[in-house]
Amino acid sequence: MKSAVISVIGRPSAGKSTLLNALCGHKVSIVAEHPQTTRNVIRGILTEARGQLVLLDTPGFHASEKKLNLYLRAAAIQSLPEVDLVLYLVDSTRPPGEEERQIVERIAGLPVPLVVALAKLDLESRARESLRSFIKESLPGAPVCEISALTGEGMEALLSLLFERAPEGEALYDPEFYTDQPPEFRASEIIREQAITRVREEVPHALYVDIEDMEDRDEGRSLWIRAVIAVERESQKGILIGRGGSVIREIRIASQRELARIFPQQVALDLRVKVQPKWRKDDRLLKRLIF
Repeated sequence: MKSAVISVIGRPSAGKSTLLNALCGHKVSIVAEHPQTTRNVIRGILTEARGQLVLLDTPGFHASEKKLNLYLRAAAIQSLPEVDLVLYLVDSTRPPGEEERQIVERIAGLPVPLVVALAKLDLESRARESLRSFIKESLPGAPVCEISALTGEGMEALLSLLFERAPEGEALYDPEFYTDQPPEFRASEIIREQAITRVREEVPHALYVDIEDMEDRDEGRSLWIRAVIAVERESQKGILIGRGGSVIREIRIASQRELARIFPQQVALDLRVKVQPKWRKDDRLLKRLIF
């Protein structure tokens, strides 16, 4: 029986959440086109005959000194000392840059096995050869798999490599678990996903979601959720609400649909928007939101 906790680390938009969802066979992490969609360390759990892998989807490693980015980077780094194995995911459509060099500096000397996955094999790229050379020079001896989480190409080879490198041990979770996220967090992430896919420019990065109340009703047959989307400025609030409430209505309906796939009850969502000025500079709030 193999058992391992694996940190999945990489640049923003490298495809970590898509990979995690594909490996676990369930929607564990939200996915969007915007970079830095993942703001917390998300656990996805894969259990099969070979054993159990607990995969940690970490925030994208972004070279920025803004306060929010520092918190996200710290969350990714703090996951490294506690794991049995590191999976370094590299976006094969982008040439190596400063962020890749900083990641390599962090993981090169770790006392745990390292596996490298060159992702997005389904997309055309002129950067792959330079990335192969970069990995070979920077992480000599590290096994490399070339994969596409969307098409499945190379995924079984990657999974076999992870199990091969994983230590022997007992499962940490019961077989039916595919994540250990609390219901409130899952609900907030689904709502945030539906919100950020419907707005542009700075708004996706300027919002967060608070679950103010969640309760079972009708003897457990329905789930009622009151949630707030917080943004930094009145103009952003107007964008999220939309003309005649059209955007917030669309977010609410789409969120209810997604939540109904996760929770067994019928879901009713009360969704509002508020302004929380400069929340991305608020240490107390960031410590609560990012863990």
